Amino acid sequence: MTQETLAASAGAPAGETARWWRDAVIYQVYVRSFADSDGDGVGDLPGVRSRLPYLAGLGVDALWLTPFYVSPMADFGYDVADYRDVDPLFGTLDDARGLIADAHAHGLRIIVDVVPNHTSDRHAWFQAALAAGPGSPERARYVVRDGRGPDGSLPPNDWESVFGGPAWTRLPGGQWYLHLFAPEQPDLNWENPEVRAEFESILRFWLDLGVDGFRVDVAHGMAKAPGLPDVGHAGQAEMLGTAVLPYFDQDAVHDVHREWRRVLDSYPGERIAVAEAWAPTPERLALYTRPDELHQAFNFHYLTAPWEAPGMREVIEESLRAAGEVGAPATWVLSNHDVKRHVTRYGGGGTGLRRARAAALLTLALPGSAYVYQGEELGLPEVLDLPEEFLQDPQRARDAGSGRDGCRVPMPWEGEDPPFGFGTGARTWLPVPPAWRDLTVAAQSADPASILALYRDALRIRRGHPALGDGALRWLVGPPGTLFFVREAPDGRSLTCAVNMGARTVRVPLHGSPLLASGPFRVDGGCAELPPDTALWWEAQGG
Repeated sequence: MTQETLAASAGAPAGETARWWRDAVIYQVYVRSFADSDGDGVGDLPGVRSRLPYLAGLGVDALWLTPFYVSPMADFGYDVADYRDVDPLFGTLDDARGLIADAHAHGLRIIVDVVPNHTSDRHAWFQAALAAGPGSPERARYVVRDGRGPDGSLPPNDWESVFGGPAWTRLPGGQWYLHLFAPEQPDLNWENPEVRAEFESILRFWLDLGVDGFRVDVAHGMAKAPGLPDVGHAGQAEMLGTAVLPYFDQDAVHDVHREWRRVLDSYPGERIAVAEAWAPTPERLALYTRPDELHQAFNFHYLTAPWEAPGMREVIEESLRAAGEVGAPATWVLSNHDVKRHVTRYGGGGTGLRRARAAALLTLALPGSAYVYQGEELGLPEVLDLPEEFLQDPQRARDAGSGRDGCRVPMPWEGEDPPFGFGTGARTWLPVPPAWRDLTVAAQSADPASILALYRDALRIRRGHPALGDGALRWLVGPPGTLFFVREAPDGRSLTCAVNMGARTVRVPLHGSPLLASGPFRVDGGCAELPPDTALWWEAQGG
């Protein structure tokens, strides 16, 4: 094998002890769809607690729990009415304490969502703002402005909601409030010291309960450009992550993250924060993970990369370079609760599943930290035929096809009929397809060729192999249509990964012992013959 180029990874700074979050595999639990303990059709914290042995056995390092706080559920919990308590739909504060303790006993860390860009319109602060009127301290906690036009009947500017329509709603008495998402989610005014103090208190509340970190929702959204200038374009939702917008990714947002980092660093045990941040470039995204800011940022450029080798390699190289420049680990994610599941994005059916299996080995071989969305280890597809009466996602207001319900269908655990052990009741908040009977945890646990078995094997190897996780990546010369690289450990051991993204079987040099493959392959004359959409790991001898 000959070296083609070297992509520097985001390795730990010289002399710095490796930290758990630099190469952790973090499993996203969408709480309302994971496990239901009380038969009401909605997942809850006791349900998650009951499935901790499964997650520990899978081999992940931490769980990220979506919001379980008190909420009217206009956006499934991302409209928070009380940040310091658990919604009765999901359990109690004692359930949260018990879940954190049990997770730690299983060797799992707990990351919880925090939603700082906006509250629910049912939050006590917003209710006080409605009652207090213009110019009051209560209204100063939110982004409230007078309207334009002679009678103030026009919105203050042309900003649009991510969920479609204007980002402004008029209040009784004539003023307007900003909501970059649903009208039930008014934006907070982060120029107000009272807002900053409140969220520091919220972080400390959950850190004192023992959580290991936070996933920061809309981490790019708290700061708005001075004067709230017009964008000058319609269709702003399509510009997210690709263009500069006056309400997202403003430089002042980093002041907030520096304050939060100081709070996190004041606690023992490497407590972390992960940014959900959409930025126009990898360089802008990397700013969120400078040494005095957040620890990680989700890599949406990787998630949206096409299934073809040149484009995927470009995204990988850019991600490693940008993260490395600020000393942060790169992150890799294939699916989450906001996007179509990657089995379906990659073509669906057998093609999508083969590619998803190969993508799992690619992702878990890359330097840095990886995220697994619940059910991806089962190869779950997007559910595209949910009955209309079940479709509740507020994002559908933008256009019906943008709804996120299809990636949030409850987990299938066991049995022959829906809801496949999700809960004790027969109904679920979203219906589970009968065709998922072969995709349940129980069915796949009995099949050594299943994608669940592949994930378990890959996570076991990743945890035990010194070349995987944090560190460097070295590209190798491979056939067209392939990604071909080696990971090398300080002790001389190495692991090579080859992924065939092309349409034809390829031959790659095989100097070593195969460890794991995403599908069938042949060894012939010192080479591995990889069919299309297949990945292979092997223990390399001499690189």
